[in-house]
Amino acid sequence: MAVYTEVSDEELSEFIAHYNVGDLLSFKGIAEGVENSNFLVHTTTGNFILTLYEKRVNPADLPFFLGLMQHLSKRGLNCPTPLVRDNGEMLGELAGRPAAMVTFLDGMWVRRPRIEHCAELGAGMAQMHLAGSDFDMSRPNSLSVDGWQPLLDASRDRAHEVMEGLAEELTAELEELKAKWPSDLPSGVIHADLFPDNVFFLGQKLSGLIDFYFACTDAFAYDVAICLNAWCFEVDGSFNVTKARALLDGYRSLRPFTTEEFDSLPLLCRGASLRFLLTRLYDWLSVPAGALVVPKDPMEYLRKLRFHRDVTSAQAYGLDQ
Repeated sequence: MAVYTEVSDEELSEFIAHYNVGDLLSFKGIAEGVENSNFLVHTTTGNFILTLYEKRVNPADLPFFLGLMQHLSKRGLNCPTPLVRDNGEMLGELAGRPAAMVTFLDGMWVRRPRIEHCAELGAGMAQMHLAGSDFDMSRPNSLSVDGWQPLLDASRDRAHEVMEGLAEELTAELEELKAKWPSDLPSGVIHADLFPDNVFFLGQKLSGLIDFYFACTDAFAYDVAICLNAWCFEVDGSFNVTKARALLDGYRSLRPFTTEEFDSLPLLCRGASLRFLLTRLYDWLSVPAGALVVPKDPMEYLRKLRFHRDVTSAQAYGLDQ
């Protein structure tokens, strides 16, 4: 269960007394999520999500994350809205950790996305990109191309434990990506982690986006590439071009691609594959045996990387220019 910091009834009652949410009735840890400690809090006025930000989150980034959610919510995007404390701040402290409360979203994530879900996700992502266009804060993407070399270096000596020759293959891939990575694509606020468990649905309709704690300023098309990887590969590793077309058409129904974005998409998909491969590889080699959080298999993203390496045009993703 992804609760790293335990909270007592007394501590939580004192914490929520600084919000206009009524009295605490119950709370329970939320098993999903790997970065922070999350709790479902039930009070006399309703349900809320409490997050304690753990050591992997830079406290200096929290005003950006919370401010972004507040901004997107005001622009009509369905996402958690941070609650404001009696001192006018969105951020407090609980059990020695920075902490915040946000509104509860109805819905659930789908473990086997269908074509309709992919289309809804595409449109929702485009809505988020447009809604964030006038957000006045920025945050560099520390996990973009400039951040991949340190991750590779940290795992290089043990990468052979996962697969012989893995470090050499990833080194060659990274060198090529660094040489070709585009720097002038349309950019703004992106989510950067829109995996299915961060997207809620009611039936086949999108009901909200959650978990903005990797959000940053980067190319919009890179966000799209992350989603193609996360939503359009089947359990057997095959790429579902029908799902990809639905996702891309849903996105373009609100925000059309530029020619440069179209041409860069295969390279961006390779980069998105490498980013998650490297973070999974690091976790796979670093998480101690018996830990409560089970690391995800990095080889899934090696297979995706190899698929995109053979793609020569965005038309392979069902996208017509």
